[in-house]
Amino acid sequence: MMSTLDEGHKPAEIYDAHFVPALFAQWGPVVAAEAQVHEGDRVLDVACGTGALALAVDEITGPAGSVVAVDANPEMLAVARSKPARIEWLEGRAEALPLPDNSFDAVVSQFGFMFFDDKPQALREMVRVLRPGGRLAVAVCDAVENSPGYGAFARLLDRLFGRQVGEAFRAPFSLGDAGRLRELCDEAGIEDAEIVERNGKVRFKSIDALVSTERACVWTLGGVLTDEQFERLLKESRTVLAPFVIKGGVIEFDMPSLIIRARKP
Repeated sequence: MMSTLDEGHKPAEIYDAHFVPALFAQWGPVVAAEAQVHEGDRVLDVACGTGALALAVDEITGPAGSVVAVDANPEMLAVARSKPARIEWLEGRAEALPLPDNSFDAVVSQFGFMFFDDKPQALREMVRVLRPGGRLAVAVCDAVENSPGYGAFARLLDRLFGRQVGEAFRAPFSLGDAGRLRELCDEAGIEDAEIVERNGKVRFKSIDALVSTERACVWTLGGVLTDEQFERLLKESRTVLAPFVIKGGVIEFDMPSLIIRARKP
């Protein structure tokens, strides 16, 4: 279980070892495609985390291109910098990017936008650093109800521990509303934004691995549950999440995202 397997590991290390392969690695090529990233492009990844998207973009842009990746969390960046890549890793906030105007062919971001303090300002900053004609793609988790496994897990948390705990888990899904995303784009002055839905999969090696990873996540359930509550959650999850178990005990289900797509005039 996570409580023993990863004891002493930092949240960024747990994120990179467990969430990236289970959820986030698959999205790098998808978001890059929505931003029409090509070989030779100069690309910025905003809220890069431990580098899943930046690494995917770096593969596409190749030696003729360049990738800059920004994150506000120094622990995330420390993990990212340990990876062999030509990427320039920078510490900074999305609302005040430490970069010049009109300097990137594409700006991308995956699964960080919902946590930004000032979302319209972050969008303005992303557009500011784009060259004229540059492309923007920002991915967020769709509503938790549209992910069958996570929806069932959220309802289980509500039932066992009350709505407050369930809402803590739902935090990453808070922008899963195309209408709300359009409003944020309007506030940022992005008039031609499109919101597209793309589907991905959540895939953990077991139900226990999924529950243990969620418990360890500082952005959702980290520090919320006692050991006794965790054991109860683990036991109940084995029943509630059983419909999503496939061959070998692996748990797999859909997790769609919404992607803001725009081009700078």
